[in-house]
Amino acid sequence: MPLNTADLPCLSVAIVVYNSSLSLLTKTMRSLTVAAEHALGSELGSVQVIIVDNGSSEDYSSRLQEMDFGDLDYLLFKLPENIGFGAGHNHAVSERVENYHLVLNPDVELASDALVTAVTALREDERRVLVSPHSLGGDGEQEFLCKRYPSVFVLFLRAFFPGLGRRFFADRLQCYEMSDVCKGEANLEVPLASGCFMLMRGDQFVEAGGFDEQYFLYFEDFDLSMRLGKFGRLMYVPSVRIVHHGGYAASKGWKHLKMFASSGFRFFCQHGWRWI
Repeated sequence: MPLNTADLPCLSVAIVVYNSSLSLLTKTMRSLTVAAEHALGSELGSVQVIIVDNGSSEDYSSRLQEMDFGDLDYLLFKLPENIGFGAGHNHAVSERVENYHLVLNPDVELASDALVTAVTALREDERRVLVSPHSLGGDGEQEFLCKRYPSVFVLFLRAFFPGLGRRFFADRLQCYEMSDVCKGEANLEVPLASGCFMLMRGDQFVEAGGFDEQYFLYFEDFDLSMRLGKFGRLMYVPSVRIVHHGGYAASKGWKHLKMFASSGFRFFCQHGWRWI
């Protein structure tokens, strides 16, 4: 006998935007709608989306308010200023958090079965606290979202000399990116997960303290991963599929590189330095 939807867990989805591409956000919402339709009634009783406009321009905010995202149940909140990625997500959680909570970037497209597969992965093992997906970049190549604990040297290469690093230190970068083990189809326990897609149990996200708002951008997902890891296992589940249209800090200019370096310094001060 199928479960009554009242007996099924609910999902909250938080998306933080800051002058983000509205065309990509539309693709995100459309794919999320399809994925929610597949999950509702089988794995989930409801899906509630919270979009936080993190101090975008007035023109952008006006266009965002006029967007039609179809039948997906969502709330839109406008913040007066950009308070940072993690703080924006914490604001979403202060408005609503359900049994399961998904931190999602506005440049991610979900496979139609992504929510069903991800929620099932959490429900079937109480020791699991987070699910990270298999990701393709916009170019169709696999993007390795999960990471081993970084070193200063590896992060320096990735941020400032990505081409040089991949040419002369390919093994070192591949180890950090876990591409040596994340090319297969097996579920894997991982140390660190990317903030572009983090499915967690809502109560554990809250108990962990949410995102550390001292990180304005970058490394807040690694810091949260470290704290969530105290509750159980962070899992890479390759049968959960997404396409991520984002980019690395090195491709976004010196302002982002400066934030990357500042957040990296804070991360190492909190969790321990590893130089090489």
